[in-house]
Amino acid sequence: MTDFTTMTKPLGVLLAGGLARRMGGGDKPLRLLAGRPILDHVIERFQSQCCMLVLNANGDPGRFSAYDMPVIADTVPDYAGPLAGVLATMDYCSAHRPDVTDIVSVATDSPFLPSDLVVRLQQARDEGGTPLACAQSGDRTQPPFGLWPVSLRDDLRQALLVEGLRKIDLWTARHGIATAIWPQTPYDPFFNANRPDDLDDAERIYRNLA
Repeated sequence: MTDFTTMTKPLGVLLAGGLARRMGGGDKPLRLLAGRPILDHVIERFQSQCCMLVLNANGDPGRFSAYDMPVIADTVPDYAGPLAGVLATMDYCSAHRPDVTDIVSVATDSPFLPSDLVVRLQQARDEGGTPLACAQSGDRTQPPFGLWPVSLRDDLRQALLVEGLRKIDLWTARHGIATAIWPQTPYDPFFNANRPDDLDDAERIYRNLA
């Protein structure tokens, strides 16, 4: 059995490359929860699980200047979704962190993500004998919360640029993916603030956790 406590930590990517249409535009991770940007809450729970963090965001990186981490834009055009952010991070690793073999991605509008996300994903992948792993809450998979080997970088680039593939599930199914499952009670740890009303729900969850 693999000893996950001694494994090299993966590089973590905070996915913030979308257009946030359902939120009315702007940067969802900079919306406030309990007086602080949602991104602060995500970083607080995620940072210690990774060897370093990068932020995947398009447009002017200066709006994230308060955060001491690299900001990397998609390396494929037209806001191609979370897979584009994963590929951009793989490209970053190839250029700047060739020692990193895996990355873990999280959504930046999910302020309650599990503190054991990385180790549980590693365990699921090891037990399933698959190259990939993603989170699941209840009976709902959470594809943006995933463990990705950098060795699949060229395959992912082919899928995005040549095949025009955008849906995470279609690409991961080709290679095999394990799931790590969390309960949805007393709250969904992968709750995400997609719409303005979701911010009210997030405040309620936060107050119950305090």
